[in-house]
Amino acid sequence: MKKKQVLGLVVAAIIFVLVGISSVFTNKVSESMFEKTASTLLTGGAEFSAPLSDYIAVVRVEGTIAQQTESSVWMPTSGYQHTTTMEYLDNLMADSRNVGILLYVDSPGGAVYESAELYDKLLEYKEATKRPIWGYMGHMAASGGYMASVATDKIYANQNTTTGSIGVIMAGVETVGLYEKLGMRYVSITSGKNKDGSRLSDEQIAIYQTQIDECFQDFVSKVATGRSMSEEEVLKLADGRTYTAKQAADNGLIDEIAAYEDVKALMSDELGTDTYYEPTSNLSGLASLLSEVKSLVPKSEAQVLLEEAKALESGVPMYYAE
Repeated sequence: MKKKQVLGLVVAAIIFVLVGISSVFTNKVSESMFEKTASTLLTGGAEFSAPLSDYIAVVRVEGTIAQQTESSVWMPTSGYQHTTTMEYLDNLMADSRNVGILLYVDSPGGAVYESAELYDKLLEYKEATKRPIWGYMGHMAASGGYMASVATDKIYANQNTTTGSIGVIMAGVETVGLYEKLGMRYVSITSGKNKDGSRLSDEQIAIYQTQIDECFQDFVSKVATGRSMSEEEVLKLADGRTYTAKQAADNGLIDEIAAYEDVKALMSDELGTDTYYEPTSNLSGLASLLSEVKSLVPKSEAQVLLEEAKALESGVPMYYAE
């Protein structure tokens, strides 16, 4: 065999090996990127990659405070993500470069369970790190949103903020009459007279009222502690009503009315850093596009009613402002 042929075979073999190695490497990188993107989407579309210098973390509580919704690569979710927020706060506690939190709340509240858990996690952060948390209220910081706010050291609000709504609601739909009109018969076989709540008796309503009262007392206690007020003072304000920012300031529910950028400047002066951080979305271009398309599709009246029923008439206690 001629030398040129041998040389050609050797070169071809080398190229074949290099192409194979490159292909394997490319596949591994692609798999890693896909897994990272999928994991990020499933946890709310955000990744913790804090600055390497002192910084103030922005923690956003926007939308209904509820159990984390499921997501997918194709249809990522938006709004408040509870599990992601809890993990974010854990990361901040473990990061010595974090010097404080600016809690931005724009929420009507939500479920008792998640609202109280968020409040407890914020207190845990303060106790574990001895770092400050300042609160800022956007359009609304009501009920469970207000509960999160009272875990902070200072509460600022926009001049047009709606807040307050200190109270608990439990709602449900009695469907027996509808079934009768439709010629349907609802049947339930239970182990006790209070197991079936399709048509509430006075006794059952009284039972549920004790649960509401217990949650309400806990809410009042949290407000009293956070705002350095007596429970008697809080109870005078806690009839479920909302307050304007001015009314809230006059009644001691917030500290000051200010613009968001002004509060950031004040916090920077106090903590000695102008660096603010919050996790950024890592949605792929396709996922972002699909998310935008999803938000643009109009909802039918039936969808709206079903979503409202699920959110507000779940039959569980809610710190929620209607």
